[in-house]
Amino acid sequence: MNTEKSDMTRISGLIFDYGGTLDTDSVHWSWVLWDAYVAEGVDVTLPQFREAYVHGERTLAKEPLIKPEHNMLDLLRIKVDVETRYLMEHEWLKVQEVTRRAQTEHIALRCYNHVKQVLERSRQVLDKLQTHYPMVLVSNFYGNIHTILHDFHLDHYFTTVIESAVVGIRKPDPRIFQLGIDTLHVPASHVVVVGDSYSKDILPASSLGCKTVWIRGREWDEKQYDESLPTIVLQHLEQLPEALMHI
Repeated sequence: MNTEKSDMTRISGLIFDYGGTLDTDSVHWSWVLWDAYVAEGVDVTLPQFREAYVHGERTLAKEPLIKPEHNMLDLLRIKVDVETRYLMEHEWLKVQEVTRRAQTEHIALRCYNHVKQVLERSRQVLDKLQTHYPMVLVSNFYGNIHTILHDFHLDHYFTTVIESAVVGIRKPDPRIFQLGIDTLHVPASHVVVVGDSYSKDILPASSLGCKTVWIRGREWDEKQYDESLPTIVLQHLEQLPEALMHI
């Protein structure tokens, strides 16, 4: 008897988060961007950047700057442009406009190239898992997740993609995960949700009765969490295939 196959088929489906979980090795996107700011020599402080980051996220949530046809590099250019404009307006970033534009482009390209490298490793994990499980993506995103998945050759891994901007529900609302469970046509207890955010992935998925895998990485803020709630806690996505055999 093939014990590996038997163990892996005890799970009926997987639900993945995208941002942070698959594209940054569980490093919060604010840190990915900040590391790029530092590497490009942008002369602002971390508190100033964090304020600009929050402003950028709120702006992209309210204004239709991201179009469905925008790929990841387009998104990063727009996001960093909003951030650096905010830093300039507050006179925290004191450079000429031509320099701001150049820094914006360099930061966006640095982040994009970083994501491509991380996704090469994530793709290897998804390759291993797709032969054993149907997989669904549930993501808080801007309306262009399908373009990004196609751009990175990830779209064929997921039977369904559920995006907050499309369905009108955002994590941590458990209903967005319920939509994913419904597409799998199995009880929640047979589904494993994989995410990097304790509050946005693990808590709502657990409340529905799903098993959960928390890929705990570099978070926005260091906090104490009840680590008994996730079914499994991992440090890296590459550990997932073996971990699933023990659920």
